[in-house]
Amino acid sequence: MEARRLLWLAVAVCWAAAVARCDPQVPCYFIFGDSLVDNGNNNYIVSLARANYPPYGIDFAGGPSGRFTNGLTTVDVIGNSSPARASPESPQLLGFNDFIPPFAATSGDQLLGGANFASAAAGIRAETGQQLGGRIPFAGQVQNYQTAVATLVNILGDQDTASDHLSRCIFSVGMGSNDYLNNYFMPAFYNTGSRFTPEQFADALIADYRRYLQVLYNYGARKVVMIGVGQVGCSPNELARYSADGATCVGRIDGAIQMFNRRLVGLVDEFNALPGAHFTFINAYNIFADILANAASYGFTVTNAGCCGVGRNNGQVTCLPYQAPCANRDQHIFWDAFHPSEAANIIVGRRSYRAQSPNDVYPMDISTLASI
Repeated sequence: MEARRLLWLAVAVCWAAAVARCDPQVPCYFIFGDSLVDNGNNNYIVSLARANYPPYGIDFAGGPSGRFTNGLTTVDVIGNSSPARASPESPQLLGFNDFIPPFAATSGDQLLGGANFASAAAGIRAETGQQLGGRIPFAGQVQNYQTAVATLVNILGDQDTASDHLSRCIFSVGMGSNDYLNNYFMPAFYNTGSRFTPEQFADALIADYRRYLQVLYNYGARKVVMIGVGQVGCSPNELARYSADGATCVGRIDGAIQMFNRRLVGLVDEFNALPGAHFTFINAYNIFADILANAASYGFTVTNAGCCGVGRNNGQVTCLPYQAPCANRDQHIFWDAFHPSEAANIIVGRRSYRAQSPNDVYPMDISTLASI
């Protein structure tokens, strides 16, 4: 709890400080993704994939917001500051004075600082997550970004000025988890698992991913962070469904995800051949594997069960409205059936910003990307 207290204190100090002391490292931050980083977009659509009720947000300053965790997401951490920011020898992260707002609640000049387009249950493929109702797939998020760019051109006066502004921004893309969780490995609703081998499915996902990245590039994105898919086979939901002992990660799921992640690294090299492009890969799989393997050193005592939820591993149903969560939230890697706790998100966010291991990123971490 002390880490969280220091983080909120640091953000509060920045809010109260002179603007010169808190200038962000980049002018704007645009976020694309799923429930790992959705901060409220699904609140505005008809969907079962919503988290705008307690106990979600129990440790977030504003309470339930649509974030699928107890407090901060990884992009909250990257965008603002780390828990160690209170220590003078530890640099702030991107240093925005406030959280990047959901696109659904953003308009006008707010877009100059960026927007979060992420949508829970969304995937790279259009059909992914459809059993949960409304969601904004990657294609829809990119379309919303194109709308935002048109607004920015109007605000800034011309396309060249807007292009210069966007070229200095950070773009974060984290898609793919749901294409496995809520598509390929969900045969009751989808036939992709029988239509594609894991290699073929990864290739199909990458083909779509490439197309959407190209649109982002065409509309000004130059500093792009591609976040790999984590160890989905170690989530409480997949452990509850497929793990005999409820603790051993599901190898066939994680193996398929690693095929996808390796192809993402290839996309980084491909896009970095374009003029002015600086793309990088965050190895969320490696970071999460390290957290799981060395849980005790990070302060975690529970690695295979949600802090709240229902059923085996607290992983068969996500947190019910007003359900009482565990008291030792900082000792749980997972908050619910699918999503990391704030404590885990802080670690992943910090290591994405400043790599702890050479295997965390390729070819650079976010702090290096921001400085280019």
